[in-house]
Amino acid sequence: MSESTSQRSGGGIPYTLTRKKVKNINLRVRGDGSVWVSASPRVPLAQIDRFVADHGLWIARAREKAQTRRENRMAQPLPEPGQALAEMEAICREFYPCFQKVLPRGMPRIIIKDISSSWGICRPGKGEITFALRLAAQPRAAREYVAVHEYCHFLVPNHSPAFWAEVEKILPDWKERRALLP
Repeated sequence: MSESTSQRSGGGIPYTLTRKKVKNINLRVRGDGSVWVSASPRVPLAQIDRFVADHGLWIARAREKAQTRRENRMAQPLPEPGQALAEMEAICREFYPCFQKVLPRGMPRIIIKDISSSWGICRPGKGEITFALRLAAQPRAAREYVAVHEYCHFLVPNHSPAFWAEVEKILPDWKERRALLP
């Protein structure tokens, strides 16, 4: 089944609809405030439009959060990449012993990039973790959380309950640490 994408509006809220094989109607507000919906081709367009309209308050709140994140990012000066790399490598070295059994070839390669879509990206096949440059400006507890989060993707590639159980084994206070991130 191929995916198709179209522009629509529900309750006056413009959104991008992707038709693909999914069980539910999925709604996301991206960092730029745009609204994206995915739904099965079997779901009538009127039902999808109504779903978006019914979630208008949630969408407005998510857009406010996204705007606040963008403003915070712009107000915060970016650290020097070399310093950010050194700090994240040090944190990763501290937690590496917890993952040594699944990483027998050694600690993954640590990369720092000026990315804004996420705090970190794990590429298990390449044996590397990329961290956002802006992460270095966050509290140490939050940086440790992101490092452990990315390390746990070497164990579980998705965000299933099994993944969060692995995070919790190492950082029982991971929810508080994650809440430190804007």
